[in-house]
Amino acid sequence: MSNESDLDAVDREILFHLRQDGRLPNVELAKRVGLTPPPCLRRVKRLEESGVIAGYRAVIDPGAVGRALEVLVDVEIYAQDRGTVEEFETTVASYEEVVEFRRMYGRPDYFLRVAVADHAAYEAFMMSKLSGLPAVLRLESHLTMKTIKVDG
Repeated sequence: MSNESDLDAVDREILFHLRQDGRLPNVELAKRVGLTPPPCLRRVKRLEESGVIAGYRAVIDPGAVGRALEVLVDVEIYAQDRGTVEEFETTVASYEEVVEFRRMYGRPDYFLRVAVADHAAYEAFMMSKLSGLPAVLRLESHLTMKTIKVDG
């Protein structure tokens, strides 16, 4: 499948249900999308083989694993040379506290989602790891008041 236009309404419905519950049995999925199980399974396999379905994962409760506090961090760096950028990205990507890491167009240069146990753990992460990196120009932390929607 080359792009979204190759997906028909049934494919989209299959994807909707699998996003809601990736462990949905094929028989139940087929019933929900109005197919019998064999053609439904063929469609799911085709979506997997074409890369539309890139994988399945477990959704973990952050509080249950000691990561109840999530902080969104905007990062600006000094240098834009390839070596500095690659070193910064490799280092930050290696931190287990960083659960999402994106290079952005414009400002900020990077967006991080950091998950830690509490405020003290976040302060320790910032002081011992992130703020000490030589490329860092500016850090801005955003604490979440309420999560409204998270989609895959």
